[in-house]
Amino acid sequence: MIDLRSDTVTKPSDAMRKVMYDAEVGDDVYKEDPTVNKLQEMASKITGKEDSLLVSSGTMGNLVSLLTLTNRGEEIILGDKCHVYAWEGSGVSIFGGISMKIIKNNEDGSFDLNELISSINPVDDHKPKTTTISIENTHNQCGGSPLELDFLSEVKKIANKNNLKIHMDGARLFNASIAQNESIENIVKNVDSVTFCLSKGLACPVGSIISGSKDFIDQARRWRKSIGGGMRQAGIIASAGVYALENMVDRLEEDHLNAKRLANGLSNIPEINIDNEYVKTNILRFELSDNINRDQFTRNMKKEGVLFNSSYGAIRMVTNYGVSSKDIEKVIDITSKVISSL
Repeated sequence: MIDLRSDTVTKPSDAMRKVMYDAEVGDDVYKEDPTVNKLQEMASKITGKEDSLLVSSGTMGNLVSLLTLTNRGEEIILGDKCHVYAWEGSGVSIFGGISMKIIKNNEDGSFDLNELISSINPVDDHKPKTTTISIENTHNQCGGSPLELDFLSEVKKIANKNNLKIHMDGARLFNASIAQNESIENIVKNVDSVTFCLSKGLACPVGSIISGSKDFIDQARRWRKSIGGGMRQAGIIASAGVYALENMVDRLEEDHLNAKRLANGLSNIPEINIDNEYVKTNILRFELSDNINRDQFTRNMKKEGVLFNSSYGAIRMVTNYGVSSKDIEKVIDITSKVISSL
């Protein structure tokens, strides 16, 4: 199967498996796992933040970060298509008693700054205190778009003026860095906390990182323990992360090129509506014409060996470490064949 459902389906390389096997380990709850400590130090250097923390997943990273930044009964502002709101089981509300105020995401994952400003609650006994703005970069449900640095700067100005914190869900942060040719540190300089996943394009089997100030990480560590995220000999996981940061970042460009190649090929197929210019990283979305049944298209593609997901009425395909340029050509041919048959 050619699996384009997500970059979460990536599998560790033989070299990554070898470093996991050889990893030096200790008890991370006691802060005694040398490999975890090394990974966290690397992450802090890359993000330019004071400290970092290994967590088991991006969802846990976002949850721990927002629990740390926001008190029970307070409110965060976030986009209607963001992962925290749409795909994380309402964790911040369930575990933190935190209210979520939803504003509309633009096509590139940003949102209208005037709407952001008007969504900040005044001091009023009837309303929860607005504490935090949560943003996503790259934006999963908005075609993998990286947020523009000017937008991030404007959000920071609004946050400063209103004494708000900013959290960045940077699950695919390295994709943004590669696409924009910007350092991670420069992208995240205006946020108080940031998460990034090791288990997506970087092809680790598990794990994400939270970065922020030392005080923030001290509190985040406590929240991680509270929700059951304290791990013991986690160096086995962390060693894959160390390997990924040293060896898997630059190759993300291959995924971006493959996504662009796939978009260009699909654009030549009748009954497919896709905007090639909208494809910035490793995620592409397209729509089928009304006379093509999407469910039947999905079933027929699966029979031919191609997997993908539907999202908000569109087809979403995600290029990843397990998909080669030859696979991309096969997908284009198979799609043309299936469309013709329908």
